[in-house]
Amino acid sequence: MTTELPRDAQLLLLDQHQVGALLEPDDVLAAVREAFKLHSADEGQVFPVVRQALATGGVFGIKSGAVPAQALLGFKAAGFWPANRRVGGEPHQATILLMDPATGRPLCVIDGNAVTTQRTGAAGALGLMQLARPDSRRLTVFGTGVQARVQLMYALRLMPSLQQVQYLTSTGRPDPAFEATIAATFPACTLAHASDSHAAVAASDVVITATPGAGALFALDAVQAGTHLTCVGADTRGKRELPPGLLARARLFVDDAQQTSQLGERQWAPDTPATSLGDVLTGKVLVQRTAADITVFDMTGLALQDLTVARLLHQRALATGAGTRLAWPW
Repeated sequence: MTTELPRDAQLLLLDQHQVGALLEPDDVLAAVREAFKLHSADEGQVFPVVRQALATGGVFGIKSGAVPAQALLGFKAAGFWPANRRVGGEPHQATILLMDPATGRPLCVIDGNAVTTQRTGAAGALGLMQLARPDSRRLTVFGTGVQARVQLMYALRLMPSLQQVQYLTSTGRPDPAFEATIAATFPACTLAHASDSHAAVAASDVVITATPGAGALFALDAVQAGTHLTCVGADTRGKRELPPGLLARARLFVDDAQQTSQLGERQWAPDTPATSLGDVLTGKVLVQRTAADITVFDMTGLALQDLTVARLLHQRALATGAGTRLAWPW
């Protein structure tokens, strides 16, 4: 006896506005924490990353994975199209597809830009909470783009002791829009533009690097004992933000050991011992930080983070009726 295939199957679409309305920072933090724990427990599969240069001058990539026990399967196709700026568009583009692992049928297509931004900000914040000194007060952020903003906002939200912030720009000039955004949400924070990267790092307890990763942003001797660094910009082969020799001086933590040895800061010193942040979050590894330790969290982004956040959006959209539904018959 054969079973009739369903003829009323639907495909759910969530655009950027619908995604933004459904995402809440606390929920993203919980989903990203779950992704780290699944990765640590080997319950989540992370498939090889595709990362290729394009003839357009940009980069195209695919991050995919699965959680078999949770019937979770999907991928994110994303990249960088610099020519979009000339027409007033966002150069970073990402699309997430969730699939039914039993049949291969697509379930939900999600605009992945906000997901990427928020899950990366949440990952950086989880690393900060585990690795930075609890009494940290002074922070320096390199960059004022989307990722620099979300990293800083998560940091200020989760670590109220951070009250003094310096930021550096690629132009060397202040960014009034960046200042206004941070001031509107965190009026108690003292925010100042810095022109000397080495002096800013030397005076900081926490350093966040969120730039295109064109080269070392500061000198090795600028990093003082006790500093924590969250490194976001080195996400492709050939990129770097940290000076040579820093990883050898630091306690290195990563989201994925293999990825960071190929795409992250660790690509420049792939033999550097590294601890998975997921192992810290699950308690497999206890971080006994001394006041003098330099800690580095090298982030390249886990497919499982995209998938756990995408699943959250899918479930919330089904519960609220959000999104656009298309007939997608067998």
